[in-house]
Amino acid sequence: MRTRFTDLVGVAKPLMQGGMQWLGHAELAAAVSNAGGLGLVTALTQPTPEALHAELRRCHELTDKPLGINLTTLPTITPPPYDEYRDAALDAGIDVVETSGSDPTPAVPVYRAAGVKVVHKATSVKHAVKAARAGVDAIVVDGFECAGHPGEEDVPGLVLLPAVVDALRAASEERDVDPPVVLAAGGYADGRGLAAALALGADGVVMGTRFMATTEARLHPRVKQALLDHDEHGTTLIFRELGNTARVARNGVAEHVAALTRGGADFSGVRDLVAGSRGRTVYETGDLEAGIWWAGLAQALIHDVPSCADLLDRIVEEARGLIEGRLHRMASPA
Repeated sequence: MRTRFTDLVGVAKPLMQGGMQWLGHAELAAAVSNAGGLGLVTALTQPTPEALHAELRRCHELTDKPLGINLTTLPTITPPPYDEYRDAALDAGIDVVETSGSDPTPAVPVYRAAGVKVVHKATSVKHAVKAARAGVDAIVVDGFECAGHPGEEDVPGLVLLPAVVDALRAASEERDVDPPVVLAAGGYADGRGLAAALALGADGVVMGTRFMATTEARLHPRVKQALLDHDEHGTTLIFRELGNTARVARNGVAEHVAALTRGGADFSGVRDLVAGSRGRTVYETGDLEAGIWWAGLAQALIHDVPSCADLLDRIVEEARGLIEGRLHRMASPA
């Protein structure tokens, strides 16, 4: 299946693995890339830039296909050495970087000089247009359905995706340039979603939650089973009152955090409950109440734990079958 995304990064299938805290390791990224998609190593899952360099070198031993990293840059009191992580990744060799969390403008020239494609994640039309003007190669449109941080505007992908596509086209026509490649994220788990995203103007989809339920994902079987058991009500929103909304799996800890912030607690009042180390414990031990852990609405569409190769083959074939079969028949004259 050929799209502008597959042409841009040199992959066979228009599917990209999203950044996944604690889970974006070499084995999963390489499995996605070997299956024809684009796998990403999550940079800040590694404790140091040196560890990221080693993880990427290990990933290169597992695949000779295109490979990327996710590097989220957020303003914090004690920020990690973002530039050192970036330089470690460039030295180890990557084809793509997914940026998010802040304005990509300063980073674009650095990556472009190294021949690396820049994919930026946006949760609003305004931020997508700004990223396009910064010169990114592709934009991930993160709908309200996604795990992680969906922004504060609560616009679902069914509306946000075509709105971004239209705005990018208009902005590009004004500048007489080609619009960036567009990827859809949030709620995608099967071929129906891929076909829908393509119909809405995307060049491919990004999946995170769906890749959690694969054989190569390094997390406890009980967490994978929870993803199979959960329906569309299996997530909740936290940090709403703090202006930093996050979608996580619904459990007692997440419900408690949401209640505390509704009652006026600031971040210091919930810091210990939402510590990243507690989420890591969930993934490692299978204790679903050890902390908050990330999951999107796509879990309602997850019913098995296949390999990445089987999953990507199935998604593409299902999408192709819909496009060439059911939709084609509907478009044909009676």
